[in-house]
Parts: sequence; C-alpha cells; structure tokens
Amino acid sequence: MKIAVIHDYPGAFKKAPAFGKLKGHDVAVHTDAYNSADRVVEQVAGCEALVLTQQRVRITRELAARLKGLKLICQTGRNVNHIDVPACTEHGIAISAVGSGRGGPYSNTAELAWGLILSARRHIPHEVERLKQGHWQSTTGTRLYGYTLGIYAFGHIGAAVARVGKAFGMNVVCWGREGSIARARAEGFEVAASREAFFEGADVLSLHIPGGKDTRGLITAADLARMKPAALLVNTSRATIIEEGALAAALAKGCPGFAAVDVYEDEPIVDAKHPLIGMKNALCTPHLGYCERDNYDRMYGKIVEQLLAYAAGKPADVVNPEALGRK
Repeated sequence: MKIAVIHDYPGAFKKAPAFGKLKGHDVAVHTDAYNSADRVVEQVAGCEALVLTQQRVRITRELAARLKGLKLICQTGRNVNHIDVPACTEHGIAISAVGSGRGGPYSNTAELAWGLILSARRHIPHEVERLKQGHWQSTTGTRLYGYTLGIYAFGHIGAAVARVGKAFGMNVVCWGREGSIARARAEGFEVAASREAFFEGADVLSLHIPGGKDTRGLITAADLARMKPAALLVNTSRATIIEEGALAAALAKGCPGFAAVDVYEDEPIVDAKHPLIGMKNALCTPHLGYCERDNYDRMYGKIVEQLLAYAAGKPADVVNPEALGRK
C-alpha cells in the first residue's frame, strides 16, 4: 500500500516505535509546511492512504474531488471538523479517527501553557536573545505567587493548568459553562462572581476552550478591554475562540498588556505573516501544545494500527463506514 504522511513538520512519523510495522508498504513522509491545496494533491498523488496529524490540513469538498485513487484518511485524534466527511464519503474515501489517550492527569498542552506563562512573565525569550547579542539583563520580571490566575474552561487541560497555578501559590479563579464551573467547584477552586469580574481580576488568564461553531468569537473585544494593562492572556486552545482581530487590537491599546499564543486562525503560518508575530508585547509559538515525543508515539502508534487494519481488509475506527467499497 502506498501511504502519504503530510505536514509532519518534525519528521516524527518515521521515528515512532510503531513505524517498523509498516515494512513492505511504500511510505512517503513530507515535512514541509504550506497552505496550498495543489501541494496536497501533488504529495498524495498515487497514494491509497493519507495520514493527517491533528487538524493541520483542511480537506474541503473541492480537494477531496482532486485526490484521485485515495481510499483512506487516517486522522490523529477524534476531531474531524477540518474534513468534509460527506464529500469524502461520496468519493469513497474512508476516514479512520480515534483518540490516542491522554497519558495521565496532566497534558502536553498544559505544560506548554506554563512554558508560555513563565517565559512571558520573566521575559525569558527577550533576555536570551539580548545575552546572545552581548548584553546583560534589561527587564524586570513579575512573579506568580500571590497573583490571580484565571482559567476559562475547567476541562482536562484547564484543570491541569489550574493545579499548577495553585502549586505556585496563585489565587486561581475559574469561569466557563455550567459543567465547567461545577467541576471547578468540585475540585475546590474559586469561581468568579461574573464574567466581567473574571476578566477584570485576572493577572494571568489562560484559555482552554474547544474550537467549533458554538465557540467562535466567544472572547470579545469588550472582554479583552476589561483586562488589566499588566495582565497576560494565554491561548493554547484555538485562535477562533477570540473575536477576529480583537486580540491584536487590544494589545495595541495595552489591555491586556501582553499575550502568549500558540494557535492561529489559519495554520501553518509561513513567512511570519500574522499581525501578532510582529508585536513586541506578544510571545508566539508555532502550535507546539501537543508536539511532544511520547504524544507523537501514541498518536502514530494508533495510526499504524489503522493502516494495517485497512491493509488486512478490516478497517478500524471508521467514522463514515458507508464510504467503504464505494466506487
């Protein structure tokens, strides 16, 4: 079976322990980052199976029609919002998608969130670059102890970030939907008196809201305007949960005073073409939240199982079984 793995930026697929199980299959791994549908068609041409990592590539109706001969898409994770499933079904493309397990009470994204918080509050990237240029310290950092950490959405990741904040001696205050608030209270965390009070009181505000139609633009310009001039906004969930253009505009006005973001509306970002990347009061990383060796090994281990199951005539984890065998 000829298999294409695209947008594997760090080349992790071939490094995964399970990769050796695909011996005898023709596997092409592409590590370049791009936004061109033509490039997808070029890299997938002649392949029966395609491996997608997270939501890096949008498979639209138009693109699905151009992927001639493709029979299977293997998707890491359960989220297939970036794939036009009905269109794939019409073209006989089955989609295998399933979660690979979280691997504990904490998460890779929670760890990355804390990396961003610490880096931003202590100006670590700035000072590292200045030191390389021959300069000594030039900024004054801000500690975490005694300050207020706001957690928007107390799910698996938000809860992990909240627990670390508590360990740092921060005053952790939560907000979110009814279920989120109930979970926070059950674990002994404080809930804000109101949405307005939540944004006004946070010194560090970390967003952990899932992306989707229901949450698009959930964080508004008015919400951001309520934040303190010295506050830090951290987004490691999805860029679309913030009203389009609102964060860059808010940072330009100084409320909040700083942002650390790992996600963007259209990814990947190439040639630094995003307004936040050029702002001095924004720390930007290229969607590193889930990019961790053990996590890749789990994700790609499941992908290899799906590929082998399909090759054996027993497709697994298929979300559109009606596509199987369709011409």
